[in-house]
Amino acid sequence: MVPFLRTSAALLAVSLYVLIVAPPALAWTFVTGRLGGLYRAGYLGVRLGFLLAGLRIRLTGAEHVLTGRAAVYVANHGSNIDPPALFASLSGLFPRLCVLYKAELRRLPILVQVFDAAGFVPVERANRGQSLPAIERARQALVSGASFLVFPEGTRGPEGRLLPFKKGGFIMAIGAQVPIVPVVISGGQAAMQKGSLLIRPATVTVTVLEPIPTSGLTLDDRDELIVKARASMEKELARSYTESHLT
Repeated sequence: MVPFLRTSAALLAVSLYVLIVAPPALAWTFVTGRLGGLYRAGYLGVRLGFLLAGLRIRLTGAEHVLTGRAAVYVANHGSNIDPPALFASLSGLFPRLCVLYKAELRRLPILVQVFDAAGFVPVERANRGQSLPAIERARQALVSGASFLVFPEGTRGPEGRLLPFKKGGFIMAIGAQVPIVPVVISGGQAAMQKGSLLIRPATVTVTVLEPIPTSGLTLDDRDELIVKARASMEKELARSYTESHLT
């Protein structure tokens, strides 16, 4: 009963927060052309929901965050908690932080306008005719200085393991000649299991790993780049999974 009540309170509070805060934040962005207020509003909304649901975020490996330049941060995806936890962990560290996200989320009212204003790029995973222009649009944003959050598995994977990676995030990183920064998120599935709508109190740890440069790489190198990023993430994922099951 307690997880149900906390989940209900978090969802209601965040929904009201979006209805009240998003319109003026969007108006401010359109008038001033500045994204800082919109990012701050998003960060506070996530923090509000996490507080009410009993979730805590812990960032480790902050020394690997490339605050002074654009990069593509590729993360595992085991729970619906992971994307907001990653955004809340990193959003205050960049002037522009965008997300490559699945186009199905464009059904969300109001938030779709927020996504567009923030420069987030939707991708239809099953539509190559749409996904290639979307990747090119993200590449251009990287060149202009934006960083991106990408979940290369494309959907939620099993606990402690990675699904095959989609290539889009790696293609746009090579095209813009910006680093790939692997990220491992742990604790999300303890907070919200796949198939469940309930959120349980937990600590979600976001671990930023050593960046992988792409300078001089071509699209022919994308598979090797994926292997390197995946190996780094698998090593950290195995460590965090073992640690969580020993405590």
